[in-house]
Amino acid sequence: MQVTSKAIVLTSLKYGDTSLITKIFTRSDGLKTYLLKGILTAKKGKLKPAYFQPLTQLEIVAIHKNKGGLERLREAKVHYHYQTLHTHIIKNTMLQFLAEMLSNSIHEEEVNIGLYEYIEASLQWLDANESVSNFHIHFLINLTKYLGFYPDVDGIDASSFDLVEGAFVDTPTLNPIIKGETLIFFKRILGTNFDEIHTVKMNKAYRQELLNALVVYFELQLQGFRKPKSLAILNEVFS
Repeated sequence: MQVTSKAIVLTSLKYGDTSLITKIFTRSDGLKTYLLKGILTAKKGKLKPAYFQPLTQLEIVAIHKNKGGLERLREAKVHYHYQTLHTHIIKNTMLQFLAEMLSNSIHEEEVNIGLYEYIEASLQWLDANESVSNFHIHFLINLTKYLGFYPDVDGIDASSFDLVEGAFVDTPTLNPIIKGETLIFFKRILGTNFDEIHTVKMNKAYRQELLNALVVYFELQLQGFRKPKSLAILNEVFS
């Protein structure tokens, strides 16, 4: 079955000396994995290696058998050309980190147009704006809406946030929690949109602590989730 769809690249891995295996989140069919035979040595063709960098936004023509195996990609072109994401060091480091987070979070081959449009619009916002130091934290918190574990804001005035229960609590447990000043920043970002995130003034220590807590939250809520290798690099760039 031939499909034309917008799509966002999650990961690409070299396969042999000449090929790539790439995981792509498509608007039409959810997560798909494609074998791109000979793409690394082809002089001509409608598929170029540069198209398959993390979080590139494409328009693709693909053949989907929908049997859970590798699919075939016939054509690809860049749908949205980033202006700053590959040249701005902080944005580029965020891009690598978020690509890993998304790749480790999205596993189902099912349509999720809301999630697709959220990722697409968020990356375009990141590309177009300068005050982005809290972007990745805001992005991850709101991503949980589409993955099914958005924080339960009933009881938001409580003294801690339980990362296992996904809820605000006053009674301490042995579960990992967010508390203190970090909790205050977490609550503030919960109530903002992208255009307001620059108003949350957080120093690097609190930003790092909150980001690390959110990664733990994903680990606890998603079976098989792996902590991103790029988390350490991102924390280093912000320090």
